[in-house]
Formats: sequence, structure tokens, C-alpha cells
Amino acid sequence: MSAPRFHCAELPRPSRSGQAFTLPAAVASHAVRVLRLRVGDVLVLFDGEGGEVPATLADVARECATVTLGEYSQVDRESPLDLWLVQALAVGDKMDWIVQKAVELGATGIVPWQADRSVLKLDAARADKRRAHWEAVAISACEQCGRNRIPFVDAPLSLTAALARSASRRVVAMMPGVAGPSAFRAEPMALVVGPEGGFSDAEAKLLRATNVATLTLGPRILRTETAGLAALAALNARFGDFGLTAG
Repeated sequence: MSAPRFHCAELPRPSRSGQAFTLPAAVASHAVRVLRLRVGDVLVLFDGEGGEVPATLADVARECATVTLGEYSQVDRESPLDLWLVQALAVGDKMDWIVQKAVELGATGIVPWQADRSVLKLDAARADKRRAHWEAVAISACEQCGRNRIPFVDAPLSLTAALARSASRRVVAMMPGVAGPSAFRAEPMALVVGPEGGFSDAEAKLLRATNVATLTLGPRILRTETAGLAALAALNARFGDFGLTAG
């Protein structure tokens, strides 16, 4: 069983092997109270910027926990692709699922947007809270999947703002039944996914006016929580680090 991993932005850089380090309260609580780690157990701390360090739980007190750090190293498990997921807001826990799986599939950024047909509507206060929640989901996904770099998560934007945010990238809209280009280049991309009810006429017109590329994943209509993840997986299989070995 692999050692549990914890994001720790406070990780000293550079650290010395054998150095004592007091875990942040949230990390200590999760390690000791949730996972029930004990003195002598091994864990891995990562800083979110590409570095990680093994550590051994050395002391557990009522309010804190101390570890002994191992050797700090840069360990990059990023996909060679630089892909943003520009995802229309989805209801219930679908957005949590989308954020979690997009992180696992290597997305470097997640840009939620408020579609005309999105069932979920967020005011400014709720949007900030949801962003913080989705950032926590992204961190948890990195802890689970081994990534040492945390993708950014935006607060929900309008489609116009999301396209402006992605202006330096090749923007590709997931549009069922719309033929796309015959070939893709491995370049920074922003994948635009519509809501449960599809793009509105106004949104489709805006996308056409912006001259975005289009991508279809066959003749079937995929759900909003499926389309972007399928595209991330397909692009990683074609251009990224997914590989098939004979067996």
C-alpha cells in the first residue's frame, strides 16, 4: 500500500533530510484523526509546485503532529499536454465529479462558466464558496493521483469572459454533430463543454463568431459530465502519456 499523500504549501524549501516539521493543523487532523496514522508511519508531503518529500510521523500531541522529513525532490507527474477544461456549471455533485476526474486526467486548469441553460445558478457569494470548495476537491484529487502541481480553478465566468480568459490557447468546443478539423496539434488548448441542455443559440453564435475549433466524439450525445472527461482522455491517448503495452 502506498504512503498517503498530503498537500502542504508550508513545506520548507529546501528541506534537510532529518529536519523536524510541524504539520499544519488541517493536515495533522486528517492524518491522525481521519486516517489514524501513528508514530512511525510514513507519509508524503507535496508543495503544489512540483516538489515532494517523504516524511515519518515522529510525535502526536493533542493539537499538533510532528514529522521527520526525508529528502526533498522535484517529481513531476504532469501530462505533456496543457489542457484547460472550460466546463458549464452542472447540478448537484456533478461539478465535484468533473473537477476530480479532470484533475486525475491531467487538466492544468478548470474554468467553470454560467450557461444560459445551466440549471445551477450562483450569485457572487455562492460562487466564491463553490470555487473554494472545488479548489479543495482539486487538491484532494492531486493527493490521490500523485500529481504534485495543483491545477487552478476559476470562479464561474460568463462564456464571453471564459473565452477571453482562454484567448492565448486554441479553443475547442465540444459540439455534437458538428464536424471538426481532421487533425489536432499538441498545443495548449481550452476545451469548452456546454450544459445539460446544450449550448443556446446565442452561445453557439458566439462560439462561431470567435472562430473556435469544434470537436465531436462520435454520433452519440454525451452528458455534460462525460463529454469533457472523454475528450481529456482521448487527447491524452493520442498526444499525451497514455500508453498501451502488449500483454
